[in-house]
Amino acid sequence: MHGLEVIRIDALWLATQPIDMRAGADALLARVVHVFGCAQAHHGYLFANARASRIKLLVHDGFGVWCAARRLNAGRFVWPRGVLEGAASMTLTQPQFDALVLGLPWQRLQQMSAITRM
Repeated sequence: MHGLEVIRIDALWLATQPIDMRAGADALLARVVHVFGCAQAHHGYLFANARASRIKLLVHDGFGVWCAARRLNAGRFVWPRGVLEGAASMTLTQPQFDALVLGLPWQRLQQMSAITRM
């Protein structure tokens, strides 16, 4: 039996600029519309605070929006700062997203999939 999918997410977008975590769903939606032009149905938009210790995910499910928050008890999320010259966002694959929300080095998943040195 497969797990019940409550929210379908076909594409994941990571906002590279930090956001105030006091922002609720309406403020995050306004940021998505400003950066992307619109919030696409079944797309997820991921935001972090300046310290990358908290993240929020906004998902448009075709009828409304869902907003979820996560924080790490220790450490920080691996967030691309200064890597993307002027880019406001980037796409993530599902494995990258899964690693990111656990606080793992999601940008190195391809490198970590093979052992090349002993």
